[in-house]
Amino acid sequence: MLEAKEVYSFLLFVNGWLGQLFSPCSQPVLLSTSSLNTQQYLGKWYFIAAAGVKESDVQMFRQMDSTVFHLNETSKNTLLLTGAMRVGVHCIMKNWTYTIQSGKDDLTSEGRPELQTLVWSGEWLNCTQCILLQEIERHLEPLETHDTLNRFMLYARDSALLDNKVVKVFQTQTACKNMDRFVHLPQEKELCKLESKA
Repeated sequence: MLEAKEVYSFLLFVNGWLGQLFSPCSQPVLLSTSSLNTQQYLGKWYFIAAAGVKESDVQMFRQMDSTVFHLNETSKNTLLLTGAMRVGVHCIMKNWTYTIQSGKDDLTSEGRPELQTLVWSGEWLNCTQCILLQEIERHLEPLETHDTLNRFMLYARDSALLDNKVVKVFQTQTACKNMDRFVHLPQEKELCKLESKA
């Protein structure tokens, strides 16, 4: 005799399988950070676009013209992301420190334990020189959990001017995940200079 838990698990599986079968959305490939070869992702990246569930998920990017990042490994399980963001005529520099924890699929952001940062393969967009980060922030309240942040961010390796077809695929794929708030950085002004990195 099947237990209620087994029946419930089976029904969830069938529901998920049917949802995948009839959904036009393709699923991205998660790059588990605990088994990721970080060396291949170190160096310069260009921020291209963002998509989110709510306007507040992408609002901060609307004022940016362009952004360039440098990813550096500061120790075995610690990554430093340095960004140079063009906002109007100003360049704003910012650092983010991420920790890789064994057995976890996401990056842990220093100073923001509630923020989950997932790394997704650019193959979702047919772009081998792309990578996607998804930031999810959840707050637990009595009797409910809700996302206060849920967004995808698209980065390209070779150029700040990524093929518009890839950007359109990104917009379509994320909209299929109910992320219809979208920002594509204009990239009209000169990129800010990153401080020299070792």
